[in-house]
Amino acid sequence: MHGQTYSKTKPILKPGQYWVVRTNLAFGQVLNLDNIEKHSRFSSEPWYLVFNTLDEARAYAKSTTTDNPVDASIMDWNGNFIECIEGKMNVLEINNISKTYRSGKTDLTVLKDINFSLPEGSSCSIVGPSGSGKSTLLGLCAGLDSPTTGTVAINDIILNDLNEDKRAQVRNKFVGFIFQNFQLVPTLTALENVMVPLELRGERGSRPFAEELLKMVGLEARMGHYPVQLSGGEQQRVAIARAFINKPKILFADEPTGNLDGETSEIIAKLLFDLNATQGTTLVLVTHDLELARNTQRIIRLKSGTIVEDSVTA
Repeated sequence: MHGQTYSKTKPILKPGQYWVVRTNLAFGQVLNLDNIEKHSRFSSEPWYLVFNTLDEARAYAKSTTTDNPVDASIMDWNGNFIECIEGKMNVLEINNISKTYRSGKTDLTVLKDINFSLPEGSSCSIVGPSGSGKSTLLGLCAGLDSPTTGTVAINDIILNDLNEDKRAQVRNKFVGFIFQNFQLVPTLTALENVMVPLELRGERGSRPFAEELLKMVGLEARMGHYPVQLSGGEQQRVAIARAFINKPKILFADEPTGNLDGETSEIIAKLLFDLNATQGTTLVLVTHDLELARNTQRIIRLKSGTIVEDSVTA
């Protein structure tokens, strides 16, 4: 390591030296000596690392933010703010959530003490036996339902604090969802189904992007067809295109290949991961297909409503 770590005490630098501190600056804020404790990512114990050249400081700042939801700010020997290297933010944060349903005179707990977070652009599978709580967890993560205890945050917005109308706005702005049974509107064409989320937001001019997405999923010749005129695999492709029309921060897919044959499943899986890569969208899958799950960067395994394994794939 090229520098030294400091706790609470600001370093005294020689001319030509630079120091790096982890920060959580909001857009437009500038770091200075007066507010550094306030904006330190770990304000109870801020730390500083000293470097002899600006290149060394930048290299370290970039390395520490590459896969972490933390920023690193660089200052010179006089305490002048040089720049902030932004890290990846957590697009989803699940904090100690549980879900209990009332069944007659008894309570049925289907999820208990679930904790995890996902950075932007990552991919994750949720696996487990039937009845383990996978789909319930997916619905809670997407804001389709509310936890009994704990909090769910999407893009730093705590959903528990919002009424249903506000949660719907968050979903429409940041979330894409692919249902196992497609959930296409039968009276709308493929193109019209894809355009629905932006139409609901009152946005005009969505047709060109909807057409582009349908071309990306190989349906350029089927845009004017209704769901009943499409195969299961084609309907799933329409659902995928619709899920990406609002350029979501995070996409949830419930058994996206569960109703499809092997060849079509491979095509759909490739589409999901290609769009995940090209759009930079965080991808969360619920699946029984362990081969599909191994293609994601992380696998969370549920059993009886609790996380029994949380692993990073090779």
